[in-house]
Amino acid sequence: MNGTVTVLDKGTVRIHSYMSPADTFHATTQLIETPARIIAIDAQLNPAYADEAVAYARGLGKPLDRLIVTHAHPDHYNGADRFGAPVHVLPLVREQIAARPAARLPGGLSVPATALPGSVDITPGREVVDGVEFVFEAVSGGEAADELLIKLPDQGVLVAQDLVYHDVHLYLGNDDITGWRQLVDALASESGYDTILAGHGTPTGPEVYEDIRRYLDDARELLGDDGDAYKKAIVDRYPAHVGPFIIDIANRSLFPAAG
Repeated sequence: MNGTVTVLDKGTVRIHSYMSPADTFHATTQLIETPARIIAIDAQLNPAYADEAVAYARGLGKPLDRLIVTHAHPDHYNGADRFGAPVHVLPLVREQIAARPAARLPGGLSVPATALPGSVDITPGREVVDGVEFVFEAVSGGEAADELLIKLPDQGVLVAQDLVYHDVHLYLGNDDITGWRQLVDALASESGYDTILAGHGTPTGPEVYEDIRRYLDDARELLGDDGDAYKKAIVDRYPAHVGPFIIDIANRSLFPAAG
């Protein structure tokens, strides 16, 4: 396996957090194992890594019930067809995915256009699966235009996905530092969640919120009008963070004239 898996035992629920290698920014697929099934969250950018996550899920010996896609960035939906399970998504996120044209990333990976055919609407609210309560919340602004937040209140698990990165450089291409900081502040104000599942990086705890706020504040200070200068400055300030090439991808949106 090229990726890595972190397993967290939460009693009736086990969390299996698959993290891709550095070449796709340590993106995560969360596998929520309930008593009778597996619920997957986010689908990887590289289909080969999606295959790894699916193979691991199959090895748990329970059916893959569904794949939830949290937002319209390709590193979270491009491998969706590898899961062989119904795709559940917020209707607005589905529209945003359908509006994205085909693309080829700097490393050569092709991202075809897709409309997630046959996908199932997610309605924000509460759903009980195998006796496990899931709370679905739609949030706007920040890392992406719109995202799905998932909470397992009885297990103290908050599936933040790309609202939280753990020791990985942030993707700022949505150009909404203020909105992202507001969302992180709101998450930090909630009690009862001691496990935070990040969209990039390993599972963490509530201390990650202060790390994200600090990075966002530093990014606001350093951005300026030169993408190369910004990348050097933020990498110098966070030398232990991984995935600096995610800054290059974001800079194509932040500084289009330079790209």
